[in-house]
Parts: sequence; structure tokens; C-alpha cells
Amino acid sequence: MFLLALLALMAVLVQAATYEVYVTNERSGDVTVINGSDFSIAATIPVGKRPRGIHVSPDGKTVYVALSGTPIEAPPMIDAAGNPVFAKKKGNDDDDANADKAADGIGVLNAATKKMTGKLQAGSDPEEFALSKDGRRIYISNEDTKTASVINIAAGKLEHIIPVGQEPEGVTTTPDGRKFYVTCEAGGDIYVVDTASYSAVTHFKVNGRPRSVAFLSSGTIGFIPSESVGELNVVDAVNAKVLKTIALPAGSRPMRVTLSPDEKRLYVSNGRAGTISVFDAHGYELLDTIKVGARPWGMAVSPDGKFLFAANGPSNDVSVVDLETNREVNRIKAGSSPWGIAVTSRR
Repeated sequence: MFLLALLALMAVLVQAATYEVYVTNERSGDVTVINGSDFSIAATIPVGKRPRGIHVSPDGKTVYVALSGTPIEAPPMIDAAGNPVFAKKKGNDDDDANADKAADGIGVLNAATKKMTGKLQAGSDPEEFALSKDGRRIYISNEDTKTASVINIAAGKLEHIIPVGQEPEGVTTTPDGRKFYVTCEAGGDIYVVDTASYSAVTHFKVNGRPRSVAFLSSGTIGFIPSESVGELNVVDAVNAKVLKTIALPAGSRPMRVTLSPDEKRLYVSNGRAGTISVFDAHGYELLDTIKVGARPWGMAVSPDGKFLFAANGPSNDVSVVDLETNREVNRIKAGSSPWGIAVTSRR
């Protein structure tokens, strides 16, 4: 009986340890790796300047990290309509004279060895990105040049540069892989780029500072937060238009949206409010508000749907939320200014 109980316990522990959480630390230039089994630190990986966006290859063997040599700046002033007001920079474009362009790129991490194995050319100042459906290409927002770019991973080549709006940030591939969305902070422009022609086939607007996009797997509905005005936009992803705008709880400054694995719940990180909003992903009702750390930005849900992880930039830690009770159950120290989060299965 004891042996059977021990084997059962070991099976539970093995099952619980089948994923790891990768956290980019914008100011310390590294990635913190957290064990899914006990929330201990598995590794700290130096990667370079300003790691922000982070995503995992479809096979779970590679982790990609956006790196930028453009110095960190304070958030811009906001006008009466909730749009950011950017100071005019000297020169012919938006590039920063103090930027270290040699630091720009997409870092390539080996998930087994926890080592950075290379860096892909990614255009200027990459902030966020998404992988193509087949995992062969990377779609990138180039924040300071009003463009999106496309990398062929196997060739290590920058293939396309696509004009979009000012301050592009969030990038998300549609579930069918035929398009990707780019959210632009200034003016609230959302560009829809075709992945056959690599051209923007349409664009629409939301209110100020849209940060990210999440799609239901059906491909018909998307969710886009507007940070400046504290709103969540429900989007018709087929016709590229806003269906519904939902006011978030007072003080919310929404950053990231992510779905539960079963797509029953939508989670919104509310930045300066220090909370996560929980929505019914189909009825759009606000179900709960979860108190977490300071200014949660990046988020990810464990593959089993039991835990949510939120990056708290000012407090240099990661909140762990039990999604059965919708309560924070742990805080894990990360590097300086954690920004993005991705979860990968162990191989």
C-alpha cells in the first residue's frame, strides 16, 4: 500500500512539473524561468537589452525573446481623448539617437539547456511579436519606426517590412494563420496584415493605447484592451470591427488579455490598478476582480488551467493566482521590471 501511495504521489508531482514559466525582465536584461511544480526558480538566463515580448515555438523546444537597444522612456502624456501625446524627435524619423541598434533582435533560447543560442535580425526596436501558425516565421512590431516586420526563422532573414501606425505594440496571429493584427498605441489604430501578401488589408480604430489581442479559436471574436480609457473591446474578427466596448472597473489601465485553455474565461491585466479582471469569454460579463501585485502587465495561464501568472514590473515579482478560487496564492521574485510571460511544456 505504501509503495502504491508513493507511486501515486510521484505521478502527481511529475504531472504538475510538466511546464515552466518564462519571464522577461526589461531592466535587468534577463529571463527568469520558474518551475510549474513548486514555483521555484529553475534558471536565470542573460539575454541582452530590454527583453519584452516572449513566445514559445509550437513544439515547445525554443523560446523567442524581443530585445531592444532603445532606452526606456517615461510614459507619454495623455490628451483629453485618452490618446498619447508624443514629443517630436530630432531627425527624419522616430529613431532615438541614443539607441544601441546592435542590441535589437529576437533572442533564441533553447528550452532544454536554458541557454541563449542566437539572435535574429528583427528590424528596429522590436517590442512584441507573434509566431506564424506553422512556427516558421515571426511577425514583429517595430515600435520606433511605425512598421511591422516578418522574419523567416530557418533562413535567419528579415523578409518583409510593412508600414503601420505610430507606436505599434501588440501582435497576434489569427487562429487560421491567414492574418495577424498589430495594435498601435497612438490613435488606437488596429492593422490587419495578410500573411500571403504581407500587406495591411484593412485597419480600424479603438480608443487610446490598445496593447494586445486575444482571439477565440473559432476565429470570429477577438478582444483588445484600451489602456488609456480603461475599456475592453470585443471585436468581430471576420469583418474587422468593434462589436462591443466594455468599461472596466474604475482605475483599470488594461494591458494584456489572455484566455483560459477551455476558452470559458478571459483575463485582463489592469496595470496600475493592480488587478486582473475575469470575464465570461462568451457572454462578456465581469465575473470577478483579482488583486495581484503592482502594475501587472504580461500574463499566462498554465496548460492545465489551474494557475495564472502575472508580471508585476514595479515590484520585481510574479503573482501566482489559483484559478479555482480566483485568489493570489504566491509571489515569486523575478529580475528587474518583469514584463512578459510565456509558458512552455518541459521536453
